Amino acid sequence: MKIPEVLIVEVNHAPGSLASVLQVVGDAGLSIESLDAMQRTQDITTWELTLELDESQDMAVLDAIDALPIANLIGRSDRVFNRHKGGKIKTVSSVPMSSPQLLRDLYTPGVARVCLAIQNKPHLVRDYTNLNNTVAIVTNGTAVLGLGDIGAVPSLPVMEGKAALFHTLAGISGVPILVDSRDPAQVIETVARIAPSFGAIQLEDIASPECFLIESELIERLDIPVMHDDQHGTAVAVLAALLNATDLVGMELKNCTIGQVGLGAAGIGISRLLVKFGVGRLLGTDLNNLAQQRLEVIGGHIVSLDDLMAQSDIVIATTGVKGLIDPEMVKSGQLILSLTNPDPEIDPDVALKAGACFAADGKSINNVSAFPGLFKGALLAHAPCFTDEMLFAAAHCLADHTVEGQLIPDPLDKSIHEAVSMAVCCAAMGED
Repeated sequence: MKIPEVLIVEVNHAPGSLASVLQVVGDAGLSIESLDAMQRTQDITTWELTLELDESQDMAVLDAIDALPIANLIGRSDRVFNRHKGGKIKTVSSVPMSSPQLLRDLYTPGVARVCLAIQNKPHLVRDYTNLNNTVAIVTNGTAVLGLGDIGAVPSLPVMEGKAALFHTLAGISGVPILVDSRDPAQVIETVARIAPSFGAIQLEDIASPECFLIESELIERLDIPVMHDDQHGTAVAVLAALLNATDLVGMELKNCTIGQVGLGAAGIGISRLLVKFGVGRLLGTDLNNLAQQRLEVIGGHIVSLDDLMAQSDIVIATTGVKGLIDPEMVKSGQLILSLTNPDPEIDPDVALKAGACFAADGKSINNVSAFPGLFKGALLAHAPCFTDEMLFAAAHCLADHTVEGQLIPDPLDKSIHEAVSMAVCCAAMGED
């Protein structure tokens, strides 16, 4: 598995010196994620060089850089760890307790009046607490990013990151909840019992097939929105990307045959939403028999990988298998989204050379574009659940707000999340 490695390299300040370092990287078959000058003296420039390295294969490049007479590898940056030091989130008071009167009003004895009011009229909890702006981010750590089953506690940095994104992009209080169990029944029961503390539940990084059962049971039991982001947040981002990509190449999405390679959480979520959207035909392939059955239940057709590539106008891949799609499989004029990070099933440049009319990878399609606005809109509408109409509204809004040359908007643009939340809220309330 490739991981980002930030190197600190001193390079002689002379023509061709930096080029020699970059040549070593290129000869090793590695891509440069970023390159920034940190410090410069008369003779030396200190560079921060970020690569994606496979520790089992690529570490020799470090020795090769250090062996150059014009370069000195002085260390690896702790920038990532420094930014995580002490955690990325905290709980703060929205009202300063700056006087005895405020203390009495906000805590005791004044708070008793608010408690009793909510006891008599439970709906007032949305007005007089932060409940309607608080989302539980729930995981058991069984399918974390590209890391897999690492357990609940090691997944906490990811959940804190989700919470930070909720706050930054949508003003939502996200609370990480780690459930230390691989038993779906225990996860369901735990979440159901703590649900009264939250306005909505985001399920995150829970392995397939357990994630499907956990989500469906919680949707059935709870009267607040529940969404497994790996399924539906990803599906919304993909649908938005497809709306833009097909428009760019002159395809009509609903008339296309779509092939979904990989039927895990993301693959099934994408397939389900595309079927509901009304695509002409959806094919799928996966080695797992239960995954195949799940696709057939939602209206897809199981075929081999070769047949899928031969018959599909659009191919979406979410397998986690680097290089799965051979260039010879690519059909002329195909649109291909190979979404596995960091290494896609087929590199977009390779797909284009093989005849694809359009190709992209997972770096340009991210569910962070979708989930903050989805949850904000659901909370604003007091929606009891997410509906397909809400998901479609989010996808169309993302597609409509995408600048030319991109597949989906800049995920750090807060105005995009505000627009998505309004679109989702209107859809939840049955408004156009």
